[in-house]
Amino acid sequence: MSIALTSAASPTSTHTDKVRVMVVDDSVVIRGMISRWIGAEPDMEVVASLRTGLDAVNQLERINPDVAVLDIEMPDLDGISALPQLLAKKRDLVIIMASTLTRRNAEISIKALSLGASDYIPKPESTREATAAETFRHDLIQKIRHLGPRARRSRPHTASPPLAPNHDRPRAVVPGTAPATPAAPAQLARRPFGLLPPKVLLVGSSTGGPQALMALVAEIGSVIDRFPVLITQHMPPTFTTILAEHLARTSKRPAHEAVDGETIKAGQIYLAPGGRHMRIARHGIDAVIALDDGPPINFCKPAVDPMFTSAIDVWQGSIMSVILTGMGSDGMRGGKDIVAAGGSVIAQDEATSVVWGMPGAAANAGICAAVLPLNQIAPKLVRVFSGDRS
Repeated sequence: MSIALTSAASPTSTHTDKVRVMVVDDSVVIRGMISRWIGAEPDMEVVASLRTGLDAVNQLERINPDVAVLDIEMPDLDGISALPQLLAKKRDLVIIMASTLTRRNAEISIKALSLGASDYIPKPESTREATAAETFRHDLIQKIRHLGPRARRSRPHTASPPLAPNHDRPRAVVPGTAPATPAAPAQLARRPFGLLPPKVLLVGSSTGGPQALMALVAEIGSVIDRFPVLITQHMPPTFTTILAEHLARTSKRPAHEAVDGETIKAGQIYLAPGGRHMRIARHGIDAVIALDDGPPINFCKPAVDPMFTSAIDVWQGSIMSVILTGMGSDGMRGGKDIVAAGGSVIAQDEATSVVWGMPGAAANAGICAAVLPLNQIAPKLVRVFSGDRS
């Protein structure tokens, strides 16, 4: 799975700041490979390399890791069985599920998220394939870095500033007076919602996204019934197939991986398929799906930006977009374009995001009409699509 992150240099850390990682996999080749990668990073270290989930459960308290990279298929105790036992012993343990790209493992990985896993990563079928191994390395290292609690503490904290009420605007300073506070964070005021009624809902998400999406679609049935909903979640092939099935069950509305050339209709949820960008095009009077097999954008494929930007050619300013939890900044540039065209952006707030990367980038860019806790986004969308754009 591709991750929306820049290739910035790794932060320098002292030994005590390093993220402590426990690698649990029955393959000695995989354990050795992951351990070498982590050992080469200045801000993380391998504190245990174990063969089974049972070893991990039995040794957890002694090892005291921050992050566990947990294989699904292992002897004695597999990953999905070890997961709740590990969390019972250490509630704040960050667990990243690792599995090969099969339908069964994709299903288990998504189930693991509902049981408390922080994220998942698909392992390459063969570590001899250089490109696949490098993608796996990049994604795994970034997940550990951004999810590890010690890594969080070692990074500069970027809090989500309180947004001004809708009727407020950034206040001009009266000549001869000084502002009450010289710091600018509180001036990150939201923009007004677009004046045009929205005709489509676009949603982008990454790390933590599957669970956030489930919560969202469960509460916006009245929106789905009247308008099309298009979602780009950073996810590999097979995983998006399973996610679409879960979204259909949760929303009780049709949801499927988008098909190239299909007409976009109200009452449907369209999910970008793993490994392809989902764009929107016009065919006569209809809006249609246009799948793109081009290179990754923002290190992602699918990426949110192409979905956001291409939608403007079809719906102009009648776009409502939402950016949910995720690493990186994917969606921010496309969100800027949507706002410039007259549409609106809502971002998930920091407190309810697994990682406040994507929504934080949008909020800090000053393009959001609202920055809300996850449980307030659906009610807001229902009101906006019913005509309330206050």
